[in-house]
Amino acid sequence: MKRTIEQIVPPPPIHWVGNGFRVHNFFPSGTELGMYRMSPFFLMDYNSKHYFEPGVEPRGVGVHPHRGIETVTFAYHGKVAHHDSAGNSGVISPGDVQWMTAGGGVLHKEYHEAEFNRQGGWFQMVQLWVNLPAKYKMTPAKYQGIEKKDMGKFNLPDDFGVVDICAGEYNGIKGPASSFSPINLYNCYLKQGASLDFSFERDHNTAFVTIAGKARFNGAEEVAQDHLVLFNNDGEDIRLEALEDAVILVLSGEPIRETVVPYGPFVMNTREEIMKCYSDYNEGKFGYLED
Repeated sequence: MKRTIEQIVPPPPIHWVGNGFRVHNFFPSGTELGMYRMSPFFLMDYNSKHYFEPGVEPRGVGVHPHRGIETVTFAYHGKVAHHDSAGNSGVISPGDVQWMTAGGGVLHKEYHEAEFNRQGGWFQMVQLWVNLPAKYKMTPAKYQGIEKKDMGKFNLPDDFGVVDICAGEYNGIKGPASSFSPINLYNCYLKQGASLDFSFERDHNTAFVTIAGKARFNGAEEVAQDHLVLFNNDGEDIRLEALEDAVILVLSGEPIRETVVPYGPFVMNTREEIMKCYSDYNEGKFGYLED
């Protein structure tokens, strides 16, 4: 049975995260989707395609803490550098993904990669915060740097495109990322005229983001670039057609049916746990990271 579209969400107003990320917050605060509608995905910041002039000073977000979530960053244009207090670091280029499990607590910083910053150029990315179930909130921090070449690959017939599977599975092909609840995350790189069929568990919250190009969904709704397509939980099947050369981000996951209490960079289950986050942070229990 086909899923119907609940709403097509235009990009919310721009705001800046640090001085390097010019983002539309699709949820939880930028639209009416709220904290629970796309669970287990808690937050989506979308840096639509933007040109940065060559710079001298680093652009990005300085050292800050997280607990209770995973941050998942997709690069489409430009390069993003990551460092954290667990000793992990990496740079992602277009098509790559940084997947950081904050778990019980970590400090990290995110910047435009140094050479990209010096040269300037087009920059486009998505960052998701993936909520952790209560039993995994305090799991040890870890980092997965996943390059485009290491994604699961589903190649369309006649060279019409490819689906890069980051997490979960598509047409029997699995992605390399590990997660703490059932999640599917794909990037679809499609030529004009390409079509794909998807099937997800009915209760899994599902949305597509038109990163580039125009697409048609279920043979009816045409959606322009930089929009989020939210599907009802009333079916399993979705059909996607590329009306232009297109890049489409697909996210679907099993909701975590627990109370969420967020505050700043922390996403926990109770107010008391949030207070503990701040006391642990102030006591240096998140480690050390040079700014």
